[in-house]
Amino acid sequence: MLQTEFEFTLPKGYLDTDGNLHRIGVMRLAKTVDEINPLRDPRVKSNPAYATVIILARVITRLGALEEINPAVIEGMFACDLNYLHKFYRQINELEDELEEDIDNKQDTNQLEQKEDRDLVFSQI
Repeated sequence: MLQTEFEFTLPKGYLDTDGNLHRIGVMRLAKTVDEINPLRDPRVKSNPAYATVIILARVITRLGALEEINPAVIEGMFACDLNYLHKFYRQINELEDELEEDIDNKQDTNQLEQKEDRDLVFSQI
């Protein structure tokens, strides 16, 4: 069976307005529409890097006790967490077989970071 959701732990965590820290979340595999729809957003037209924010808000299905993940949540994350999520997104959507092998073998995930970049909007960070 194809795994479509992957758990992650943010390095720092998202601190909400009430002071609660959210670190553990779930990201689903992206669909084509997840990468196409943000291109229609006026925020992306004026700043193409904003597509990353919208895409992550679409594919993160859970983060701690938050009821909703939206672009404002992604905007409020620490830079290291955004970078982590960007790499995690690329791993689960491009390197599923290698990611599963690395998880099974408990290998260093730095090996996955050395793979070539795709020429998609998401790589514009």
